[in-house]
Amino acid sequence: MNERIKVRLVLEDGSVFCGRSFGAPVAAAGEVVFNTAMTGYPESLTDPSYHGQILCLTYPLVGNYGAPVKSEENDLYRFYESSSIHISGLIVSDYSFEYSHWNASESLDDWLSRNNVPGIFGIDTRALTKRIREKGAMLGKIEPEGTEISFYDPNKVNLVAEVSTHEKKIYGSGKYRIILVDCGVKYNIIRNLLKRDTTIIRVPWDYDYHKEEYDGLFLSNGPGDPKMCKATIKNISRSFDKEVPVFGICLGNQLMALASGADTYKLKYGHRSHNQPVIKAGTNKAYITSQNHGFAVDNKTLGEDWDPLFININDRTNEGMKHKTKPFFSTQFHPEASGGPTDTDYLFDEFIENIKKYL
Repeated sequence: MNERIKVRLVLEDGSVFCGRSFGAPVAAAGEVVFNTAMTGYPESLTDPSYHGQILCLTYPLVGNYGAPVKSEENDLYRFYESSSIHISGLIVSDYSFEYSHWNASESLDDWLSRNNVPGIFGIDTRALTKRIREKGAMLGKIEPEGTEISFYDPNKVNLVAEVSTHEKKIYGSGKYRIILVDCGVKYNIIRNLLKRDTTIIRVPWDYDYHKEEYDGLFLSNGPGDPKMCKATIKNISRSFDKEVPVFGICLGNQLMALASGADTYKLKYGHRSHNQPVIKAGTNKAYITSQNHGFAVDNKTLGEDWDPLFININDRTNEGMKHKTKPFFSTQFHPEASGGPTDTDYLFDEFIENIKKYL
């Protein structure tokens, strides 16, 4: 291993963590968040919902299986959740300079370097995570020795506009036509829909899809404050006047809530892991879910036509909602996982069943 340059992580509360550099030796700023998953860093790094964030992985050893090959299926990278890395920086405790995996094409170090994304290792990630849990998600910056950068708050800009597709794209040729509003969609959502005899019409976040012919409306995940997506909220509100089935995931859940007249708020440090327990409202049925969000729907503000669909067992926050009479529902967690458990992928089937009834 070559000698690595010194680098420091600086938080807005004045805390400083010192480590060594891997990836690109450049400075970066953003919101510092943590994820407690044990595996799945290629999926997390390419998840558009992390756009503008510096990601701390709490699992102690990272990099040991490298980065996957870039093979395509249906014009989508098979082992990634988008076509590029979206995090602003990566924080790990122990970086593995040696990697081994049947599907690896390069090291995590080289992958980050090619994408000009900095990493820092040798950090006490447990101490960092405890500080974030106590004080809340904070702005931070990674500064290699001899560099300096200002803090940057990604929640003050429209991150969705930065990650959404800029043109309409069509995938598949199945029976059911789905409008997918791309607010930063994960590829595995598209894969799950394509497996269910669909044609996917992927459109930009602010696209007026009402002029299209479609059988179902899907609202994707994405980064940042949902209240920034005023055009999307307006379009969804118009959709609620119809009977066309609607399914939203993560940011899609928050956008549906805002379109219905409910409110959202920022969580103290968010939910980012593969092990978040949720319970289906009105039942004793619990699921372990994959999650990545920093905002939540305020259950107390849901209108009389709406009910919570799932509740987080840890902190009782909203994990989904459903309309009482129309075929509209959403989840705050990720039924498509990637990575994480797939206990709730049956919800894609329920969406398709709603479409069949509608037709």
